[in-house]
Amino acid sequence: MTSPRPDVLPRSVWRARACAHRERVDELIGPYLRRRAEGRTHPVLDFLFSYYGNRPAQLRLWHPGFGVALADCAEYTERRGYHRIEMPGSADPVATADPAFLQRRRPTVEFIAALLAATAGRPPQLSCFGLHEWAMVYRSEQPRHRQVPLRLGGAGTDAVVESMSLRCTHFDAFRFFTPDAVPLNSQQLTREDQIHRDQPGCLHASMDLYKWAFKLVPLIDSDLLLDCFTLAVAARDIDMRASPYDLSAYGYRPIAIETPGGRAEYVRAQTELAERAAPLRAELLARCRSLLSRPDATISARSGH
Repeated sequence: MTSPRPDVLPRSVWRARACAHRERVDELIGPYLRRRAEGRTHPVLDFLFSYYGNRPAQLRLWHPGFGVALADCAEYTERRGYHRIEMPGSADPVATADPAFLQRRRPTVEFIAALLAATAGRPPQLSCFGLHEWAMVYRSEQPRHRQVPLRLGGAGTDAVVESMSLRCTHFDAFRFFTPDAVPLNSQQLTREDQIHRDQPGCLHASMDLYKWAFKLVPLIDSDLLLDCFTLAVAARDIDMRASPYDLSAYGYRPIAIETPGGRAEYVRAQTELAERAAPLRAELLARCRSLLSRPDATISARSGH
């Protein structure tokens, strides 16, 4: 069995889409790039590049997704995950995502699909109040963002943690808890158990849709990737506004989760974000399942690398 022939986009079409994509990215990350050029850091937005490890140049690069080929595109033929194919009736080869690359990435696609399906299948939990950031500085002399003061000071921050229950369900937040905070969590989390713990109310589970989408590039299209990145920006905003840090110098109004009103505000924001994340999670899961259903053989055309 062979894979279906790809749809071929003329150069004028795919270059217009690539340009529109770059403009959308630059609108989102322009301030980050300007600060970086000036040697300035930002405790909120820098995380999206430093933690996830994806460079702005990678985000700006447009991809059509698996099964779509680009005509007259020498700049793509040597890029990771692509190969050249010669189409019947066409004098010039085109470039498309490589089925061999998909086969090498199949275990990753399978894991992402399983995690997304498991997460979507659970009810959202909305009672953590963003305390993971507080647990990361609990009884610590060296907060993660040392250039930013704590709103309530060290003792006040510790008192909030001790007065509330830690209910973190996301391992990649839990693993940064201070040693004194770890035993306070309602459950001890492990990497191996992540697929059984992630749930759709978690800000970080929603933020990580960007991570999973990026791991699938160039097998998925950049429109979905950028939608996931936009969601991650919104999640990070809520995450840090609810944190113990005083970010007023950066223009962020705190969500004071140490108060009843602040906790109610956090739940509202958390609920709205989960509602935004649900269709993106479903779409990313659908892309994974579509990739996994592709025939194993290469495209029905003479191919070359």
